[in-house]
Amino acid sequence: TMQMGEIRLPKLDFYIANDLSVVDRVMDDREKIFPKHEFLNELLDPLIGNSVFSANGKDWEDQREMVNPAFALTNLKRVFPAMQAAVDDLLAHIETLDRLKPIAVDPLMTHVAADIIYRTIFSVKLDQASADHIYHSFHRYQKNIQPGAMLKLYGLPLLGYRRRAKKAATEIHGVFGPIVRARYNSWHDGTGRAQDDILQSLLEARHPETGDYFSYAKIMEQVSTIFLAGHETAASAMTWALYLLSECPHLQNALVREIDGETGGAPIAFEHLRAMNGVRNLFRETLRLYPPVSFLVREVTAPITLRDKLLQKGAMIVISPWLIQRNRNNWKCPHAFAPERFDDPEEAEACRRAYMPFGKGPRICIGAGFAQQEGMLILASVVRAFRLRYPNIRKPEPVSRLTLRPKKAVTLWFEDRS
Repeated sequence: TMQMGEIRLPKLDFYIANDLSVVDRVMDDREKIFPKHEFLNELLDPLIGNSVFSANGKDWEDQREMVNPAFALTNLKRVFPAMQAAVDDLLAHIETLDRLKPIAVDPLMTHVAADIIYRTIFSVKLDQASADHIYHSFHRYQKNIQPGAMLKLYGLPLLGYRRRAKKAATEIHGVFGPIVRARYNSWHDGTGRAQDDILQSLLEARHPETGDYFSYAKIMEQVSTIFLAGHETAASAMTWALYLLSECPHLQNALVREIDGETGGAPIAFEHLRAMNGVRNLFRETLRLYPPVSFLVREVTAPITLRDKLLQKGAMIVISPWLIQRNRNNWKCPHAFAPERFDDPEEAEACRRAYMPFGKGPRICIGAGFAQQEGMLILASVVRAFRLRYPNIRKPEPVSRLTLRPKKAVTLWFEDRS
């Protein structure tokens, strides 16, 4: 509940802002003095390099202009068939598993989310072996990159953490790098056939001033960013959502009634999702309680006073959706799982000002609509097909690295609803 926390380290002063007026000022950044902090680059550089997610200033503006056409290809109605095909494959895969014991949810959600964004970027589906490879490699990346970045922050030896993180990033790139290289070469030598996907848009993108195309290395950075943002955050959110559902059989039954009422028992179509308010609120409340990106870091590039504190140039300021979205100054019963709060007029102000799972301001996540549609379709499809139950074991413990993941994989019983 602190409004402006201050921590002084030997090489860094950093502040944690919970005051919503400060949060708005930093995230809107009308003064253009709060760019993304170098610490973020330390966390992400081996994986995404200097891409549209991590760049600042004019470089970010130019990159954003180049990649904007690619996001036209994430039009929600346009991508729905690819999402639906990936979800159908997920349900079919669950049917093949041994459901006489609880099933690990994390790798399932990673696969379906990665498959959806894979089809959107490359126009091909993601096979099981590649999905498993990405899941385990990214787990190793997260496990190593954050300790390495913290050691560097303190000026201490890196103890091999960064080297291991780079190796994991290389393994992830190895899954889709050959696709990008083949398409890049064929496009530039004139032998390739244009495809209707994100990669094609990136191949055709031109710098707004020089007219230059993206190099292969720059395309890999943009693809890596879109792939990471498009699957890891979604997989985190859906894992937590299924866990929450598994503890609430009454909510599962209510959602099935809502889904069947909207679809009349037919397959879920694009037009049905808009009316599924209960499913939407489930997804929103999951993102409130378990925001996939639980902290956002900005750098102070000019001295400025916020509340009663003078922040010097070079300081770090942290905006934490985890803290803001669980703050009792903002929300009623902030730690309770209550999807209906998004229909409560008394919480409308909190929903507007203190809800930021996709960030805020000019750098808000451009894929928010894509993520909501994907999450709603997956959750509605799973709860319609299976009754979820949490085993009689310890509750999952969240760990915040690059994304908010359970310390140990969440396992659930999947019982046939039919």
